[in-house]
Amino acid sequence: MGGATHRFWLDKLPADGRSLILHLPLDADFDLRAHAAHRFWSALEKRPVAPSRPVLSLERCQRLTLALRALDGRTEGNSYRTIAEVLFGSRRIPERSWKTHDLRSRTIRLVQSGLSLMRGGYRALLRRGYREH
Repeated sequence: MGGATHRFWLDKLPADGRSLILHLPLDADFDLRAHAAHRFWSALEKRPVAPSRPVLSLERCQRLTLALRALDGRTEGNSYRTIAEVLFGSRRIPERSWKTHDLRSRTIRLVQSGLSLMRGGYRALLRRGYREH
């Protein structure tokens, strides 16, 4: 695809001239896997590649970026306050009333979103009608 290098894992090399077999689980993500597999095969065969799935909006991309940055901060042991200072700037964080500040709640939600993505929720980004919770 556009001169890209493609890599995939094989548990053993096939004999010369033998075809590869792709196993796709018949689960909730089957249509996504089949679409991706067809795009990959088309690229390898130098055929026209089917259009990709719709792109996420700029706002969603920004929120996902914040969620992953918040998750990184939390997994490194930082407090919600420290994470909020990095993400939103220390000037926006009040000296007092932090426990009830809206940025504290937002930071906690971002960390929770990041945890959800880390635990497999990232697959939902490929589904039609994806909504953040």
